[in-house]
Amino acid sequence: QVQLVESGGGQVQAGGSLRLSCATSGITSGITDTINAIGWYRQAPGKQRDFVATITRGDTTNYADSVKGRFTISRDNAKNTVYLQMNSLKPEDTALYYCKAQGTFLAYWGQGTQVTVSS
Repeated sequence: QVQLVESGGGQVQAGGSLRLSCATSGITSGITDTINAIGWYRQAPGKQRDFVATITRGDTTNYADSVKGRFTISRDNAKNTVYLQMNSLKPEDTALYYCKAQGTFLAYWGQGTQVTVSS
């Protein structure tokens, strides 16, 4: 089973920055599931889970319009870790942030890390 562990969440004032990390590990059913893309999603209380950013194996990145210019997704292949650098944070960025790894066979989710931005 592919495992994802998020970290780096916390509480910050508006205009501040945080860096989230998503560490990946593991195999599934004895077969290595190739991870084709890793992304970040977020879910605010009472709302649906929304796409934030993604990075592919070829390092192609994509962002939600609401975070373009403020968030940057990157990866460190040696550490099997994907990062989400979040700058100029706004109260509306407050949510539980999840990491998702899209494999050839399955999609894998982490447990989430809370980000709270106060005004």
